[in-house]
Amino acid sequence: MKAVVDCLAGLDWSPLWITLKTALAATALSFFLGLWAARRVMSAGPKWKAVLDGLLTLPMVLPPTVAGFFLLLIFSLRRPFGGFLYQELGIKVVQTWLGCVIAATVIAFPLMYRNARAAFEQVDINLIYAARTLGMGEVQLFWRVVLPTAGPGVASGTILTFARALGEYGATSMLAGNIAGKTGTISQKIAMVLQNGDYLTAGIWVAVVFLIAFVLIAAMNLISGKVMGEGERW
Repeated sequence: MKAVVDCLAGLDWSPLWITLKTALAATALSFFLGLWAARRVMSAGPKWKAVLDGLLTLPMVLPPTVAGFFLLLIFSLRRPFGGFLYQELGIKVVQTWLGCVIAATVIAFPLMYRNARAAFEQVDINLIYAARTLGMGEVQLFWRVVLPTAGPGVASGTILTFARALGEYGATSMLAGNIAGKTGTISQKIAMVLQNGDYLTAGIWVAVVFLIAFVLIAAMNLISGKVMGEGERW
């Protein structure tokens, strides 16, 4: 017990703050991009819908290191786009916190998109027809009718997106690296201390991740419980 207390006292908590702010930023980006993409794909034709859905879902099924490789090809300073961002706009992605956010967003985005699309597809079309009959514009209709109706599914997707961004490792390591106090997330910290044989520190960080994951799952279950209703039982 004394060893645990001493380890906690000397622990550098920067990986926790980097992980949390990265996950929050990635979730915010994925939320708005996911809602937009879900609506656009739903309005596309069958063939385009299949192609777009496959492309948008691809990061979810690819190994994170493969996604990280493609991100390096795009944002490396040696590549045209990455070089343009740095030389013309002063934006550097590789080995920066921005790289953490972009990597986490790319990996977590499909969860937001898939959940949002599933939620939108379950909205009663008669509500939409009624709102249009009352003269609502498409933007107003979306924010005041569609989104509130699909709210529980969107909320669950948001929680899952945050959880996925929280645990991202592969793509983040390749694009942002593991710079202490800058891009070093909890997942990277666990891998690093395990390589050094420090199982106590790794165990503490694992416990932190377990606690956060439990809170997220509990929140998602509470949301689902409110939707199902307390009276519905098998």
